[in-house]
Amino acid sequence: MSAPTHTRPHPATTGRVDIRLPWWALALPTLAFITLLVMILNPVDAHAATGDPAITHLFERVQQAVQHNAP
Repeated sequence: MSAPTHTRPHPATTGRVDIRLPWWALALPTLAFITLLVMILNPVDAHAATGDPAITHLFERVQQAVQHNAP
């Protein structure tokens, strides 16, 4: 009867995490952010998309606040 052989363990990792994201994992949130930013900066288009004047008024107020605080 032969003795079981043990395989060598894998070498220790360097502690570095190697994560690769697909291209769309960064592209989709970026596209959503840009779309929302455009809607905030141009409330006329936001009104056409929502149909609710209260939302348009909110976008206009945010736009005024951003323009007022800009250097």
